[in-house]
Amino acid sequence: MQLETASQPHNYYRNAVEKHWDPHEIDLEDDLDGIADLAEPAFEGLKQSLALFGAGEESVTEDLAPLAVVLEDIGDQMFITTQLYEESKHTDFFDRYWREVVHTEEERRGQELSSPTDDRWFNEPYDELFERNERAMARLLEEDTPENRAKAHCHYHLTIEGILAQTGYYGLTLAYGENEPELPDLPGLVEGLKLVRSDEGRHVGFGMAQLKSLVTEGEVDPDVLHETVGELVPLVQKSLVSDDGASTEAGPGPSPSDLSEYAYNKHEQRMTQITTASEKIPDVEELTELDA
Repeated sequence: MQLETASQPHNYYRNAVEKHWDPHEIDLEDDLDGIADLAEPAFEGLKQSLALFGAGEESVTEDLAPLAVVLEDIGDQMFITTQLYEESKHTDFFDRYWREVVHTEEERRGQELSSPTDDRWFNEPYDELFERNERAMARLLEEDTPENRAKAHCHYHLTIEGILAQTGYYGLTLAYGENEPELPDLPGLVEGLKLVRSDEGRHVGFGMAQLKSLVTEGEVDPDVLHETVGELVPLVQKSLVSDDGASTEAGPGPSPSDLSEYAYNKHEQRMTQITTASEKIPDVEELTELDA
């Protein structure tokens, strides 16, 4: 038969098909009421977070294509087509939220309508992180070696998706969910973030599986993974600097130290699963669990 239906990439592909969601079916009506209760500094902080993640999703949508070109296995290719589609959906979700919720609230406050692409939302470490990712992915078209593939997966799947994005989504979900009494509930945002995180879990799992195969088969030394991610983590830490009231040590919502601990534990766990022969990559249902 054409397909290895028991393979990990095929399971990721089928999971993506079965968990399809539409960004325009998420109800944002209650968010229009909730966001009106945000103090101005918190409103600005939320906008910065949304701009950062929206720009990140747009960037990774644009940067994934080289991997789709070099992968030979049909199962891998089928999965990557779902990831390209999902990254586009994530971009669509953040764009819609800005248009329908952020702009509506700015109009209510009598403010000039802002743009999520304005340079004021982004700092140099953030730009550098995504520029490095773009270069790592594009390098595959010039020299497709096991080490370059490993570096591409480390940039894209382990660092940007596995550390930066998932930790940020986790923090915003806690801050604007129903269990944080000091901040308004934004149920549409939380639902969208959970669905994005579910997709990203599948993406991270695919990258982990690819890396584990490269390490297990002796094509790449584990030190390459540690060194590559180690160079990128400081950029991640400097990228998300926000004064939104939902990410300060004394304020409501998860503190920076809480999020750093979450990111560190997730990263250490994943690296152990990749580089230790006796460890297994979590199954797709665990990777995409909405409450994880």
